[in-house]
Amino acid sequence: MVSRHWKGIAKREFADRYIGHLKNDTFPQLASLPGFIRATVLRRELGAGTEFQVITLWDSLRSIEAFTGTDIDAAVVPSEVQAMMIDYDRSVAHYEVADVFAN
Repeated sequence: MVSRHWKGIAKREFADRYIGHLKNDTFPQLASLPGFIRATVLRRELGAGTEFQVITLWDSLRSIEAFTGTDIDAAVVPSEVQAMMIDYDRSVAHYEVADVFAN
């Protein structure tokens, strides 16, 4: 499994709209792709705005290509989302899931 990580800082007044975008646009699109497992959204308030870290879980790097195209390290940030952000990662980090512990 592969964990894909991306961060962005939203303008505070757009934080809830960004969550809505994920729930209504991005996540349904991801859910339709073979190999997508789940997504987690982390949120925290900073002085500059609201920081989000989006973590998606995939069965393989190859599965991610259906979402990103051939450059899987490039962040997929639609213009609508760019307008909501103060700053955001232009690239993502991928991690191989080495182990999972669940209670």
